[in-house]
Amino acid sequence: MDNIYIEYNFTVSPKEPATEILIAELGNIGFESFVENENGVTAYIQKSEWTQTILEEIFVINSDEFSIEYNQKEVEQTNWNAEWEKNFSPIQVDDLVSIRAPFHENPNLKYDIVIEPKMSFGTGHHETTHMMVQHLLKLDLENKKVLDMGCGTGILAIFAEMKGAKPLDAIDIDNWCYENSIENVARNNCSNIAVYEGDSALLVNKKYDVIIANINRNILLMDIKVYANCLNDKGVLLLSGFYQEDIPVIDAEVSQYNLKLDTFIERNNWVALKYNKL
Repeated sequence: MDNIYIEYNFTVSPKEPATEILIAELGNIGFESFVENENGVTAYIQKSEWTQTILEEIFVINSDEFSIEYNQKEVEQTNWNAEWEKNFSPIQVDDLVSIRAPFHENPNLKYDIVIEPKMSFGTGHHETTHMMVQHLLKLDLENKKVLDMGCGTGILAIFAEMKGAKPLDAIDIDNWCYENSIENVARNNCSNIAVYEGDSALLVNKKYDVIIANINRNILLMDIKVYANCLNDKGVLLLSGFYQEDIPVIDAEVSQYNLKLDTFIERNNWVALKYNKL
């Protein structure tokens, strides 16, 4: 039987930084998945974890600085899939990478990624995923050991394997993301990706040449030290899931661990940073 989720549609004004704060606060009380849009964010929590009063302690909703309105409804995984199939259109990155659903025509670019995201984050439509693909395009990943942290659909791990990386670990705390990544790994005939359900606690005694972390600012700030300890010398750390104005606080944390900012990409105020381990 499919899990039943409660879907909240939040309309946020002004959108930033209220949306980022809202996502962080909702994540702390059990919301699992978030899809940002031009008006705010849609958030999902399992019905078993939900209560009528769950939003009462969310600070940003009660703040005089922002206007946040919302409605809610029950959804099932199958309902999400139907909505996604109805609205999802294929995309291309730099005329080299296509990201599409199984029912879309293959445009025959150099790399073709087939994704069915269900509830998971990472279709390539969001700016952060798009920019991470751009960073990976420029990297030599041949035989590099790669971690995709907060893997969502598994799209970035899948693309890294297509570029020659092996072995790869893909990790997400969300059960739907974990299951969806396994499905998408198989769908793209990947044979070198191990998918795990959990968080940075799984990274004890692990070492990687490239670490990809497309999550959100607060989780990144908590876990950057862990990523740095897992990175081999001359390794690369790719970070995204935050805004241009967050770069100073991210950079201040990362620079403590012998990592230097190399390049960054900006897209609609979202950024993706590349760090090199010295």
